[in-house]
Amino acid sequence: MSEGLEQAAREAWRITEPLHGMIYFVAEARERYAALGLDPGNGYFASRSAAMGPVGPGPVVATFYNFNPDLVARALPSAWDVTTPQAVLAARVDAAGAALERLLGAGVVDSPEMREAADLARRAAESAAAYPEGRPLFAAHVALPWPDRPHLVLWHAQTILREFRGDGHVAALLLAGLSGLEAVILHVASGTVPRRFLQLSRGWSGERWEAAAEGLRQRGLIEGDEPALSASGAELRASIEATTDRAAVPAYAVLGVDGCARLAELTRPMSRAVVKSGGLSIDKAPRPA
Repeated sequence: MSEGLEQAAREAWRITEPLHGMIYFVAEARERYAALGLDPGNGYFASRSAAMGPVGPGPVVATFYNFNPDLVARALPSAWDVTTPQAVLAARVDAAGAALERLLGAGVVDSPEMREAADLARRAAESAAAYPEGRPLFAAHVALPWPDRPHLVLWHAQTILREFRGDGHVAALLLAGLSGLEAVILHVASGTVPRRFLQLSRGWSGERWEAAAEGLRQRGLIEGDEPALSASGAELRASIEATTDRAAVPAYAVLGVDGCARLAELTRPMSRAVVKSGGLSIDKAPRPA
């Protein structure tokens, strides 16, 4: 597959991703999970794993990859004592619809641009169904029923595409010999996300964080006390991202370079509106109980 398609697919995913990612931050999701008896942390694990059924912590630790297993075990399977995967999935879709209507406004939600973007993203998501091997979280989500309204079709399609890419990213991390915690620390060392947010939201203690960081220093992947990526660490991160990009391309091949570019063009102003409205504020992310 061409390098041009890899780049176009990455841009289509990156630019459209806020339209999916906001579901982890918005008040609408917290409110609907609370109505089912779930606190924000439990709501996160239950809602993202619900497509797999009433699973325990094992499959979630494996597929989510970078969370402290003890944190996951506090949320699952106890969440299924108070609600069901079907109820959580319905609540998630309802929350996504309400949040997008608030963040984008009725004029955008009901626009021709939204319908076109939804059609493009759905074509990519449905074509990805031919590649389920080694992608358990994606395979569970792609089997879910499609919603009707265009903004929810776009959200659902991007959710599927995000999990398709995510499963490929997990494979790249495994091949790179990185544990979930080590992957988080390298992410922080790249300077793109604050340590406090990732350490807290992923449930890692300072002691375990520092021990894993020291192991990465010994491997020559990070340097300094903060820390920062070394030249070798930056090279490894770039290699992981390149592998992830290649693994994600099959989902977007049906659109081609032009279709990917059009999807990005259509969703760019929508994603900017989500960000501008605070739909991705890390201060609103779920925290461990």
